[in-house]
Amino acid sequence: FQKQVCNDIGRRLTVLEDAWAQGKLSAPVRKRMSLLEAELQQQHWDAADEIHRSLMVDHVNEVSQWMVGVKRLIAETRALPGAETDGSADAEPEPQQEEP
Repeated sequence: FQKQVCNDIGRRLTVLEDAWAQGKLSAPVRKRMSLLEAELQQQHWDAADEIHRSLMVDHVNEVSQWMVGVKRLIAETRALPGAETDGSADAEPEPQQEEP
């Protein structure tokens, strides 16, 4: 089952990659996808979900072929062991204690 999920995500992300490379994505979609990538890298899952939802609402015709793959990628990455789920784009890192 997991392999099937990965294959589906991969196929959908390939559609995204091709659309991006061929210049078929509008500037607002490209910008939001760049923001989504940054949130994923910082493990801000809730912020990534919010960007995903805004893309689906505002640009459904443009993103519908591949956005399900992005949604599944967010969910699968969030579920990985060791993934921190702070959920906040505004989360501050914990202050470091200095050793004497």
